[in-house]
Amino acid sequence: MHLTEAFIDSNLLVLIVVGSVDRSLIAKHRRTRRFTPEDYDRLLTLNRVFVTPNTLTEASNLLKSQDTRFQDGLRILIEESEEIVVASVTAVRHGAFSRLGLTDAALLGIISTERPLITVDLDLFNAALATGEAVAFNFTHFQNFSFR
Repeated sequence: MHLTEAFIDSNLLVLIVVGSVDRSLIAKHRRTRRFTPEDYDRLLTLNRVFVTPNTLTEASNLLKSQDTRFQDGLRILIEESEEIVVASVTAVRHGAFSRLGLTDAALLGIISTERPLITVDLDLFNAALATGEAVAFNFTHFQNFSFR
């Protein structure tokens, strides 16, 4: 598979930030222990990462700590990614809002075959698959090989 650009969920945004600060912290940070440095490397093969204000806010909340390096890493990620705004009023009208929440509903309303989603959230992945199009990939499927 040749995947060069995608939306990524908040959990994977946290992985990128923690890995960018210090790869050895991936195994130690409570939000990234299930990942490896190689998982971080897989995400770095993307040429372009799309984000929403909602996923960035969740990632920021998940990264809260006394270590300001994580906020610095998030700042760099924000500067290097492409942010797509989905109005909250639009997201709450998505059928998945009541079940999955605002962040996931916003993602479901904007992902496409050209701009798919990579996620570790099984509920979000299944909701995306329910559209009948190839608009999402479960990151755990990639953990044994590279995107390129």
